[in-house]
Amino acid sequence: MWIGFGLLVVAVLAMDLGLFNRKAHAPSFKEAALWSLVWVSLAVLFGAWVFIREGFEPGVQFASGYLVELSLSVDNVFLFAVVFGHFRIERRYQHRLLFWGIIGAVTMRGVMIAAGTALISRFHWIVVLFGVFLIWTGIRMFLHRNREVDVSDMAVLRWLRRHFRITDRYDGQNFFTKIDGVRYATPLFVVLVLVELTDLMFAVDSIPAVLAISRDPFIVFTSNVFAILGLRSFYFLLAGVMELFEYLTIGLAGVLVFVGIKMLGIWHIPTTWSLLIIVVLLGTAMGASLIKARRTGRLGTPSAGESA
Repeated sequence: MWIGFGLLVVAVLAMDLGLFNRKAHAPSFKEAALWSLVWVSLAVLFGAWVFIREGFEPGVQFASGYLVELSLSVDNVFLFAVVFGHFRIERRYQHRLLFWGIIGAVTMRGVMIAAGTALISRFHWIVVLFGVFLIWTGIRMFLHRNREVDVSDMAVLRWLRRHFRITDRYDGQNFFTKIDGVRYATPLFVVLVLVELTDLMFAVDSIPAVLAISRDPFIVFTSNVFAILGLRSFYFLLAGVMELFEYLTIGLAGVLVFVGIKMLGIWHIPTTWSLLIIVVLLGTAMGASLIKARRTGRLGTPSAGESA
């Protein structure tokens, strides 16, 4: 199963970059919507295969893990938009950045999932730490939900400028360029590093959240990867309308607190009920956001559609 899934991911990524997105271009809203549908459909088909092959419980675990991971990954969209806007990255180059960022994300998450499952199997008390960490993260996310991100003040930028020759000049979609025979990193390389670190920070939250749902490394890894694979398309689909989902962060905070409580084992909650609770939390947050957006006149305005 591991080999088959690995070959599937490699084949899909090769087709994505080598066939459908060989040339740098700015995906239209329609194209982003189509690709989002493709990625979700692939995840649904894989989930159906898990139901048939592994049974009802693993199937529900995969669906729950995918939903949680997808929701937390979509939360990355806002930060990506802020970073791309700060560095004035053209839309036609953003897909390439996200593609290579996803390659790194899959690798990092594979290592982190292997380490997490190994720690839990050997030191069961780690489960308590993960549960407390998730609850604390959810509370922190709720308290800081309106905080603005200052990209220029990130410590990693200061570190990069001290250890790399960085130019403000772009060289197409290249991460490095030569100026007077000297090799420099372009702003695209800096943004790629920020994208990787951003995903790493979110993975620290999301992987324990999925481990609270399933301890099967295959279920945890596949649900993570399917959510990550669709992140690029969701970015181009949602980047211009993320301000409409004002209460999504509150819903995500609620999900993290819930799975943290589930991981602590305070109450025994069946997997089916867990999936239902997660759907209700996220659905309520998104529904309330859209209702408020409609009342304030932001929903359906030309600016939101054009920016998307």
